[in-house]
Amino acid sequence: MTGSQFSFLEAEFGEQFEAAERAERYALADPGTAIIHARRALESGVKWVYAHDRSLVRPYDSTLNTLLNEPAFKALANGRVNNVAKKIQLAGNKAVHEAKPPAKLEAVEVVSSLFHFCLWLAVTYGRDAKPDPGLTFNPHGLMDHGKAEKASLAERQELEEQLGREAEAAELERQRVAELTQTVEELEAERQALLAEVAAAKKAAEAIPARAHDWSEYETRKYKIDALLREAGWRLTDVRDREFEVRGMPSPSGIGKVDYVLWGDDGLPLAVVEAKKAMGSPPEGQQQAKLYADCLEERFEQRPVIYYSNGYEHWLWDDTQAPPRSVQGFHTKDELALMVQRRGSQQPLASVDIDQEIVGRPYQVRAIRAVTEHFEVDKQRRALVVMATGAGKTRTVVALTDLLMRANLVKRVLFLADRQELVKQAVNAFKTHLPDSAPVNLLTESNVDGRVYVSTYQTMVGKIDEIRPDGTRRFGVGHFDLVIIDEAHRSVYRKYRGIFDYFDSLLVGLTATPKDEVDKNTYGLFNLETGVPTDAYSLEDAIADGYLVPPRAVSAATKFLREGVRYNDLPEDERGEWDDFDWGEDEDGNPLDPPDEVGAAELNKFLFNTDTVDKVLEQLMTEGIRVAGGDRLGKTIIFAKNQRHADFIYDRFIANYPHLDNGNFARVITHSVKYSGDLIDDFKVKEKSPHIAISVDMMDTGIDVPECVNLVFF
Repeated sequence: MTGSQFSFLEAEFGEQFEAAERAERYALADPGTAIIHARRALESGVKWVYAHDRSLVRPYDSTLNTLLNEPAFKALANGRVNNVAKKIQLAGNKAVHEAKPPAKLEAVEVVSSLFHFCLWLAVTYGRDAKPDPGLTFNPHGLMDHGKAEKASLAERQELEEQLGREAEAAELERQRVAELTQTVEELEAERQALLAEVAAAKKAAEAIPARAHDWSEYETRKYKIDALLREAGWRLTDVRDREFEVRGMPSPSGIGKVDYVLWGDDGLPLAVVEAKKAMGSPPEGQQQAKLYADCLEERFEQRPVIYYSNGYEHWLWDDTQAPPRSVQGFHTKDELALMVQRRGSQQPLASVDIDQEIVGRPYQVRAIRAVTEHFEVDKQRRALVVMATGAGKTRTVVALTDLLMRANLVKRVLFLADRQELVKQAVNAFKTHLPDSAPVNLLTESNVDGRVYVSTYQTMVGKIDEIRPDGTRRFGVGHFDLVIIDEAHRSVYRKYRGIFDYFDSLLVGLTATPKDEVDKNTYGLFNLETGVPTDAYSLEDAIADGYLVPPRAVSAATKFLREGVRYNDLPEDERGEWDDFDWGEDEDGNPLDPPDEVGAAELNKFLFNTDTVDKVLEQLMTEGIRVAGGDRLGKTIIFAKNQRHADFIYDRFIANYPHLDNGNFARVITHSVKYSGDLIDDFKVKEKSPHIAISVDMMDTGIDVPECVNLVFF
């Protein structure tokens, strides 16, 4: 026997025990890894049930999702088995698809649910000594095996694939061994005997009262609420913090006991927390929490904010201001005090002027008013602004931030972008147009405090779980009042949604993607109807209004780009280069033979043809828009296919134009280039080299270079 809380599995359910014990072991040290092992234990257990319970018919598809959604399985234990199984499944899916790593408390919750699934499995199907159905999971019994580096998203995905391969290999090996040692008749007889034993065990389990298995997970839920309160700085050391008695309840005694009261420094109640004793929907405790707030308001003449929670789902309700909303945890004392103070100090947004020094164009003003009306009148907390590239999205949200701060609706802001250069650009915009906001670049000033924080999504994923020495979170759920997403699009939604759901904040998304092309999942993130953003200003509108100019397309119709390349058409010296080129490998790792031709669409994937690149560069230098009285090519971005292609274009440029600024006129600016940010800074200056930026991915969206007049696409 082991010291594991899953030891009741070990005798008869060894495979499930091994995975469950790993989940238990990693829960506090590496939550993501723990959740993946928990999901594997669940899948193994569910497949065991389908293989051995005659009442379940295996569906056509053996994926976990299909197995869990079979009506017969969903009905087991009045749906309780399916409830805990779904929780584990969904957490496992998030662990392998979302960049934000799961937190310890999430892993504890999942391991608790796994415990209840496994206990049901062993009590229902155990053929020898069944475990006590009254066993409960003790979250305090989890061992912290010291600090471990949390697995990255790529590592979690690799672990999931590895466990899948191992499970498949183990099953094949079992089948192979069985076939080698027994005849088909013996195997079938053994199988039928086992099924009969399982059926008998299940019949015996039916005599156990259903109430013997406490599915409520109350200890785990209470553990989680206490832990979340501690992370928000609530020590709960005073006797009045828990089970605080109030009078005036609509009951025979008129007395009630509030699970938690969160007090301000002035001795007045800031919030009540109603923790449901039974597992169920948190709103079931909504009215009880409201009545507690009524009693406290009557006594202290201050209405507290209301929380109600079942330990896994939490709701916040300031019923003087807004409807209830789901939150990921609890606010700090200062944040709750500000929430209460704002009831009387917040100004109507429509009455606050927009700073015309920051923005003054009609469509920018309209966008700001549309967002503020969406927040204040419609009581919505998420807005999406579609605005054409070059129309001033960043300045618009700087002006919006300024208005919300002066109205006392917003104190701290988080601005998120997907690249370092865009972070730097946003910081500069806030410094220029709103210097009092004390903008902080979290990439370079990780420990500095301010009012506006600017970060990449990747950096913020790591910052969310940052814990101070006193055990509190640096960035709690209420730290930011406004989160701004730069270039909100589908990939951001899929990978980083955990950030947006974590913070209890207003959310504003910015995108230049035309409103009809924005992905429906992006609209869903902002709770908007597909195709109907909060405000939109298209490229066509900006051109018609004279704020932007239409592009003029010039086709570089070289023969190679038009028709592709055929081996037989090449001169002799280039045929040698063709034969020596690395065309890739087959599935066995063997070099592929050179093709007879490469089509136009594939040309720049495989072949860097000197004549093709030279002709495109020549056309750029002769027909591109020029500045300085026609003496110099204007700022230009050349978009290459990949890094090697970018380097090849640069080599051809300096070969053809060596007299232009000693190799500085054109430069490669990609993620692979060290100090590429400095090159971008120089590129933005009208008179400084480089005047041509050869890029792959750094210059495609969001980079603000008003001086750029030429774009080249290969």
